[in-house]
Amino acid sequence: MNDSVKEYYGKVLQHSDDLKTDACCTDINIPGYLKKAMANVNEEVSARYFGCGLVMPQALEGMRILDLGCGSGRDCYVLAQLVGESGFVVGVDMTDEQLFVADRHLEWHQEQFGYKHTNVEFIKGYIEKLDELDLQDESFDIIVSNCVINLSPDKEAVLKQAYRLLKPGGELYFSDVYSDRRVEQELVDDPVLYGECLSGALYWNDFHNLAKQAGFLDPRLVEDRPLGIDNEEIALRIGHINFFSATYRLFKLPGLESHCEDYGQAVVYKGGIKHHEMLFSLDAHHHIQKGKMFAVCGNTYRMLKESRFADYFDFYGDTETHYGIFDDCGTLMPFSSAGIKNENDGGCC
Repeated sequence: MNDSVKEYYGKVLQHSDDLKTDACCTDINIPGYLKKAMANVNEEVSARYFGCGLVMPQALEGMRILDLGCGSGRDCYVLAQLVGESGFVVGVDMTDEQLFVADRHLEWHQEQFGYKHTNVEFIKGYIEKLDELDLQDESFDIIVSNCVINLSPDKEAVLKQAYRLLKPGGELYFSDVYSDRRVEQELVDDPVLYGECLSGALYWNDFHNLAKQAGFLDPRLVEDRPLGIDNEEIALRIGHINFFSATYRLFKLPGLESHCEDYGQAVVYKGGIKHHEMLFSLDAHHHIQKGKMFAVCGNTYRMLKESRFADYFDFYGDTETHYGIFDDCGTLMPFSSAGIKNENDGGCC
Protein backbone atom coordinates (compact mmCIF):
# COMPACT_ATOMS: atom_id res chain seq x y z
CA MET A 1 0.00 0.00 0.00
CA ASN A 2 2.89 2.38 0.69
CA ASP A 3 4.01 2.11 -2.93
CA SER A 4 0.60 3.11 -4.27
CA VAL A 5 0.43 6.06 -1.86
CA LYS A 6 3.90 7.24 -2.93
CA GLU A 7 2.81 6.98 -6.56
CA TYR A 8 -0.39 8.92 -5.88
CA TYR A 9 1.21 11.74 -3.91
CA GLY A 10 4.48 11.80 -5.81
CA LYS A 11 3.34 11.55 -9.41
CA VAL A 12 -0.46 11.65 -9.74
CA LEU A 13 -1.11 14.66 -7.48
CA GLN A 14 0.90 17.72 -8.44
CA HIS A 15 -1.38 20.30 -6.84
CA SER A 16 -4.15 20.31 -4.23
CA ASP A 17 -6.62 20.96 -7.07
CA ASP A 18 -5.86 17.47 -8.42
CA LEU A 19 -7.76 15.84 -5.55
CA LYS A 20 -11.07 14.20 -6.50
CA THR A 21 -12.75 14.79 -3.09
CA ASP A 22 -12.49 17.25 -0.20
CA ALA A 23 -11.20 14.67 2.29
CA CYS A 24 -7.64 16.01 2.14
CA CYS A 25 -8.63 19.67 2.22
CA THR A 26 -8.81 22.09 5.13
CA ASP A 27 -12.26 23.64 5.27
CA ILE A 28 -12.40 25.50 8.58
CA ASN A 29 -12.03 29.07 9.77
CA ILE A 30 -8.34 29.93 10.04
CA PRO A 31 -7.31 32.43 12.75
CA GLY A 32 -5.61 35.61 11.58
CA TYR A 33 -2.22 34.81 13.11
CA LEU A 34 -2.12 31.48 11.24
CA LYS A 35 -3.10 33.16 7.97
CA LYS A 36 -0.10 35.47 8.40
CA ALA A 37 2.20 32.51 9.08
CA MET A 38 0.83 30.63 6.06
CA ALA A 39 1.42 33.69 3.89
CA ASN A 40 5.13 33.41 4.75
CA VAL A 41 5.34 29.91 3.25
CA ASN A 42 6.75 29.46 -0.23
CA GLU A 43 4.08 29.18 -2.96
CA GLU A 44 5.40 25.88 -4.33
CA VAL A 45 5.30 24.33 -0.88
CA SER A 46 1.73 25.54 -0.24
CA ALA A 47 0.52 24.32 -3.65
CA ARG A 48 1.32 20.72 -2.69
CA TYR A 49 -0.57 20.84 0.61
CA PHE A 50 -2.99 17.93 1.20
CA GLY A 51 -4.05 18.34 4.84
CA CYS A 52 -7.56 18.14 6.31
CA GLY A 53 -7.23 20.27 9.46
CA LEU A 54 -5.12 22.64 11.53
CA VAL A 55 -2.38 20.97 13.55
CA MET A 56 -1.33 24.06 15.45
CA PRO A 57 -2.07 23.59 19.17
CA GLN A 58 -1.47 26.27 21.79
CA ALA A 59 1.76 27.28 23.57
CA LEU A 60 4.35 26.28 20.96
CA GLU A 61 7.18 28.70 21.72
CA GLY A 62 10.44 26.75 22.14
CA MET A 63 8.83 23.38 21.52
CA ARG A 64 10.44 20.47 19.65
CA ILE A 65 7.87 19.12 17.20
CA LEU A 66 7.71 16.08 14.90
CA ASP A 67 5.41 16.15 11.84
CA LEU A 68 4.40 12.68 10.62
CA GLY A 69 3.85 12.65 6.88
CA CYS A 70 5.04 16.21 6.38
CA GLY A 71 4.73 16.15 2.59
CA SER A 72 6.16 19.30 1.00
CA GLY A 73 6.53 20.88 4.46
CA ARG A 74 3.71 23.43 4.60
CA ASP A 75 2.79 22.67 8.22
CA CYS A 76 6.46 22.38 9.23
CA TYR A 77 7.19 25.87 7.94
CA VAL A 78 4.15 27.30 9.70
CA LEU A 79 5.12 25.57 12.95
CA ALA A 80 8.70 26.81 12.55
CA GLN A 81 7.39 30.34 12.95
CA LEU A 82 5.27 29.44 15.99
CA VAL A 83 8.05 27.63 17.89
CA GLY A 84 10.49 30.44 17.14
CA GLU A 85 14.26 30.19 16.77
CA SER A 86 14.52 28.41 20.13
CA GLY A 87 12.25 25.60 18.91
CA PHE A 88 12.74 22.96 16.24
CA VAL A 89 10.56 21.08 13.77
CA VAL A 90 11.35 17.68 12.19
CA GLY A 91 9.30 16.44 9.25
CA VAL A 92 9.16 12.79 8.18
CA ASP A 93 7.80 11.64 4.83
CA MET A 94 8.29 8.68 2.49
CA THR A 95 7.71 10.44 -0.85
CA ASP A 96 10.81 11.67 -2.68
CA GLU A 97 8.98 14.23 -4.79
CA GLN A 98 7.41 15.86 -1.75
CA LEU A 99 10.65 15.93 0.23
CA PHE A 100 12.50 17.43 -2.74
CA VAL A 101 10.15 20.42 -2.66
CA ALA A 102 10.39 20.70 1.14
CA ASP A 103 14.19 20.54 1.23
CA ARG A 104 14.95 22.98 -1.53
CA HIS A 105 13.18 25.81 0.26
CA LEU A 106 14.93 25.48 3.64
CA GLU A 107 17.20 28.47 3.12
CA TRP A 108 14.40 30.51 1.54
CA HIS A 109 12.25 30.11 4.66
CA GLN A 110 15.14 30.78 7.02
CA GLU A 111 15.65 34.13 5.34
CA GLN A 112 11.90 34.79 5.17
CA PHE A 113 11.59 34.25 8.94
CA GLY A 114 14.73 36.25 9.72
CA TYR A 115 16.40 33.34 11.55
CA LYS A 116 20.18 32.97 11.90
CA HIS A 117 19.86 29.21 11.43
CA THR A 118 17.13 27.00 10.03
CA ASN A 119 14.96 25.35 12.69
CA VAL A 120 13.49 22.74 10.32
CA GLU A 121 14.79 19.35 9.20
CA PHE A 122 13.26 16.82 6.82
CA ILE A 123 13.89 13.07 7.00
CA LYS A 124 12.85 10.33 4.58
CA GLY A 125 11.10 7.49 6.35
CA TYR A 126 7.88 5.63 7.06
CA ILE A 127 5.71 6.87 9.90
CA GLU A 128 4.98 3.30 11.05
CA LYS A 129 8.75 2.59 11.14
CA LEU A 130 10.04 5.54 13.14
CA ASP A 131 12.23 3.15 15.11
CA GLU A 132 14.38 2.83 11.96
CA LEU A 133 15.20 6.55 12.05
CA ASP A 134 17.69 8.38 14.26
CA LEU A 135 15.05 9.71 16.64
CA GLN A 136 15.57 9.39 20.37
CA ASP A 137 12.96 8.14 22.85
CA GLU A 138 11.05 10.92 24.63
CA SER A 139 12.68 13.62 22.51
CA PHE A 140 9.62 15.54 21.28
CA ASP A 141 7.24 17.82 23.13
CA ILE A 142 4.55 17.51 20.46
CA ILE A 143 3.89 15.25 17.49
CA VAL A 144 1.54 16.43 14.75
CA SER A 145 0.12 14.87 11.61
CA ASN A 146 -2.29 16.20 9.03
CA CYS A 147 -4.46 13.70 7.15
CA VAL A 148 -1.68 11.10 6.84
CA ILE A 149 -2.17 8.37 9.47
CA ASN A 150 -5.17 7.09 7.49
CA LEU A 151 -2.72 6.38 4.64
CA SER A 152 -0.51 4.15 6.78
CA PRO A 153 -0.95 0.36 6.46
CA ASP A 154 -0.10 -0.08 10.17
CA LYS A 155 -1.85 2.60 12.20
CA GLU A 156 -1.26 0.79 15.47
CA ALA A 157 2.50 1.00 14.91
CA VAL A 158 2.24 4.73 14.19
CA LEU A 159 0.51 5.37 17.51
CA LYS A 160 2.93 3.20 19.47
CA GLN A 161 5.95 4.90 17.89
CA ALA A 162 4.48 8.33 18.61
CA TYR A 163 4.01 7.38 22.26
CA ARG A 164 7.63 6.23 22.48
CA LEU A 165 9.00 9.45 21.02
CA LEU A 166 6.95 11.85 23.15
CA LYS A 167 8.23 13.29 26.38
CA PRO A 168 6.10 12.61 29.48
CA GLY A 169 3.21 15.05 29.36
CA GLY A 170 3.70 15.55 25.62
CA GLU A 171 0.92 15.17 23.11
CA LEU A 172 0.04 13.80 19.72
CA TYR A 173 -2.12 16.49 18.12
CA PHE A 174 -3.39 15.50 14.71
CA SER A 175 -6.12 15.79 12.12
CA ASP A 176 -7.32 12.82 10.12
CA VAL A 177 -10.26 11.13 8.41
CA TYR A 178 -12.54 8.69 10.24
CA SER A 179 -15.50 6.57 9.18
CA ASP A 180 -18.75 5.67 10.94
CA ARG A 181 -18.16 1.95 10.26
CA ARG A 182 -15.36 -0.37 9.17
CA VAL A 183 -14.50 -0.01 5.49
CA GLU A 184 -14.78 -3.14 3.31
CA GLN A 185 -11.45 -4.63 2.21
CA GLU A 186 -12.21 -4.30 -1.51
CA LEU A 187 -12.52 -0.53 -1.01
CA VAL A 188 -9.36 -0.43 1.08
CA ASP A 189 -7.52 -2.10 -1.81
CA ASP A 190 -8.58 0.59 -4.30
CA PRO A 191 -5.56 2.93 -4.84
CA VAL A 192 -7.68 5.98 -5.73
CA LEU A 193 -10.08 5.62 -2.79
CA TYR A 194 -7.10 5.01 -0.50
CA GLY A 195 -5.07 7.89 -1.93
CA GLU A 196 -8.04 10.23 -1.53
CA CYS A 197 -7.88 9.60 2.27
CA LEU A 198 -11.18 7.71 2.31
CA SER A 199 -10.86 3.92 2.31
CA GLY A 200 -7.87 3.95 4.67
CA ALA A 201 -9.89 5.81 7.30
CA LEU A 202 -10.27 4.14 10.68
CA TYR A 203 -13.69 3.42 12.13
CA TRP A 204 -13.75 5.95 14.99
CA ASN A 205 -14.29 3.35 17.72
CA ASP A 206 -11.39 1.22 16.43
CA PHE A 207 -9.24 4.35 16.62
CA HIS A 208 -10.20 4.97 20.26
CA ASN A 209 -9.29 1.39 21.14
CA LEU A 210 -5.97 1.53 19.28
CA ALA A 211 -5.07 4.82 20.93
CA LYS A 212 -5.70 3.39 24.39
CA GLN A 213 -3.71 0.24 23.60
CA ALA A 214 -0.78 2.45 22.55
CA GLY A 215 -0.90 4.25 25.91
CA PHE A 216 -3.04 7.29 25.04
CA LEU A 217 -5.73 6.48 27.59
CA ASP A 218 -8.16 9.37 27.11
CA PRO A 219 -8.41 10.57 23.47
CA ARG A 220 -9.85 14.09 23.30
CA LEU A 221 -11.76 15.31 20.24
CA VAL A 222 -10.89 18.93 19.46
CA GLU A 223 -13.11 19.54 16.42
CA ASP A 224 -14.73 17.67 13.57
CA ARG A 225 -16.72 18.13 10.39
CA PRO A 226 -18.53 15.77 7.99
CA LEU A 227 -16.89 15.19 4.62
CA GLY A 228 -18.79 15.44 1.36
CA ILE A 229 -18.08 13.31 -1.70
CA ASP A 230 -18.97 15.39 -4.73
CA ASN A 231 -17.36 13.03 -7.22
CA GLU A 232 -20.26 10.90 -8.50
CA GLU A 233 -18.13 7.91 -9.47
CA ILE A 234 -16.46 7.76 -6.05
CA ALA A 235 -19.77 8.36 -4.23
CA LEU A 236 -21.33 5.35 -6.00
CA ARG A 237 -18.59 3.13 -4.62
CA ILE A 238 -18.14 4.44 -1.10
CA GLY A 239 -21.00 6.85 -0.46
CA HIS A 240 -22.78 4.42 1.88
CA ILE A 241 -20.12 5.24 4.49
CA ASN A 242 -20.08 8.53 6.37
CA PHE A 243 -16.66 10.15 6.71
CA PHE A 244 -15.49 12.85 9.10
CA SER A 245 -12.42 15.05 9.33
CA ALA A 246 -11.51 15.22 13.01
CA THR A 247 -8.71 16.65 15.13
CA TYR A 248 -7.69 14.78 18.28
CA ARG A 249 -5.20 15.44 21.02
CA LEU A 250 -3.69 12.47 22.84
CA PHE A 251 -1.59 13.08 25.94
CA LYS A 252 1.22 10.83 27.12
CA LEU A 253 0.09 10.56 30.73
CA PRO A 254 0.29 7.05 32.17
CA GLY A 255 -2.40 6.25 34.70
CA LEU A 256 -5.24 8.32 33.26
CA GLU A 257 -8.59 6.78 34.14
CA SER A 258 -10.88 5.10 31.62
CA HIS A 259 -13.68 7.56 32.38
CA CYS A 260 -13.98 11.11 33.65
CA GLU A 261 -14.09 10.87 37.43
CA ASP A 262 -15.14 13.66 39.77
CA TYR A 263 -12.81 14.60 42.64
CA GLY A 264 -14.17 18.10 43.19
CA GLN A 265 -11.24 19.64 41.32
CA ALA A 266 -11.15 22.92 39.42
CA VAL A 267 -8.76 25.14 37.49
CA VAL A 268 -8.48 28.84 36.68
CA TYR A 269 -6.87 29.91 33.43
CA LYS A 270 -4.50 32.82 34.13
CA GLY A 271 -4.04 33.79 30.49
CA GLY A 272 -0.63 34.32 28.97
CA ILE A 273 -0.80 31.92 26.02
CA LYS A 274 -0.11 33.91 22.88
CA HIS A 275 -3.12 34.16 20.54
CA HIS A 276 -5.31 32.53 23.23
CA GLU A 277 -5.21 35.19 25.91
CA MET A 278 -8.88 35.23 26.94
CA LEU A 279 -9.98 31.66 26.20
CA PHE A 280 -8.21 28.31 26.32
CA SER A 281 -9.84 25.39 24.51
CA LEU A 282 -8.56 22.00 25.54
CA ASP A 283 -11.04 20.09 23.41
CA ALA A 284 -14.58 20.30 22.06
CA HIS A 285 -16.05 20.21 25.60
CA HIS A 286 -13.58 22.30 27.57
CA HIS A 287 -13.49 26.00 26.69
CA ILE A 288 -11.98 27.76 29.70
CA GLN A 289 -12.37 31.51 30.12
CA LYS A 290 -9.57 33.50 31.67
CA GLY A 291 -10.07 34.17 35.38
CA LYS A 292 -13.16 31.98 35.81
CA MET A 293 -13.22 28.94 38.07
CA PHE A 294 -13.77 25.87 35.90
CA ALA A 295 -14.67 22.47 37.34
CA VAL A 296 -12.77 19.57 35.76
CA CYS A 297 -12.55 15.81 36.01
CA GLY A 298 -9.42 14.07 37.24
CA ASN A 299 -8.08 13.38 33.76
CA THR A 300 -8.51 16.95 32.57
CA TYR A 301 -6.83 18.21 35.74
CA ARG A 302 -3.78 16.06 34.94
CA MET A 303 -3.72 17.05 31.26
CA LEU A 304 -3.32 20.65 32.32
CA LYS A 305 -1.14 20.19 35.41
CA GLU A 306 1.33 17.65 33.96
CA SER A 307 1.88 19.23 30.54
CA ARG A 308 3.36 22.41 29.08
CA PHE A 309 0.13 24.19 30.09
CA ALA A 310 0.77 23.96 33.85
CA ASP A 311 2.24 27.46 34.25
CA TYR A 312 -0.88 29.05 32.75
CA PHE A 313 -3.32 27.67 35.32
CA ASP A 314 -4.04 27.73 39.03
CA PHE A 315 -5.12 24.33 40.34
CA TYR A 316 -7.58 23.54 43.12
CA GLY A 317 -8.31 20.23 44.81
CA ASP A 318 -6.76 16.78 44.94
CA THR A 319 -7.87 13.15 44.59
CA GLU A 320 -8.53 12.43 48.25
CA THR A 321 -12.33 12.34 47.86
CA HIS A 322 -14.14 10.71 44.94
CA TYR A 323 -17.63 11.97 44.04
CA GLY A 324 -18.45 9.50 41.27
CA ILE A 325 -18.60 10.04 37.54
CA PHE A 326 -18.08 13.57 36.23
CA ASP A 327 -21.46 14.46 34.70
CA ASP A 328 -20.24 17.34 32.54
CA CYS A 329 -18.13 14.95 30.45
CA GLY A 330 -21.27 13.24 29.18
CA THR A 331 -20.74 9.87 30.87
CA LEU A 332 -23.81 8.45 32.61
CA MET A 333 -24.40 5.48 34.84
CA PRO A 334 -25.50 2.40 32.85
CA PHE A 335 -28.27 1.36 35.22
CA SER A 336 -31.89 1.64 34.10
CA SER A 337 -32.90 2.83 37.57
CA ALA A 338 -30.78 5.94 36.97
CA GLY A 339 -33.40 7.02 34.46
CA ILE A 340 -31.15 7.13 31.44
CA LYS A 341 -32.75 4.41 29.33
CA ASN A 342 -35.87 4.92 27.24
CA GLU A 343 -38.23 2.69 25.30
CA ASN A 344 -36.18 3.04 22.12
CA ASP A 345 -32.95 1.84 23.68
CA GLY A 346 -31.59 -1.41 22.32
CA GLY A 347 -30.15 -4.24 24.34
CA CYS A 348 -26.49 -3.34 23.78
CA CYS A 349 -25.17 -0.30 25.70
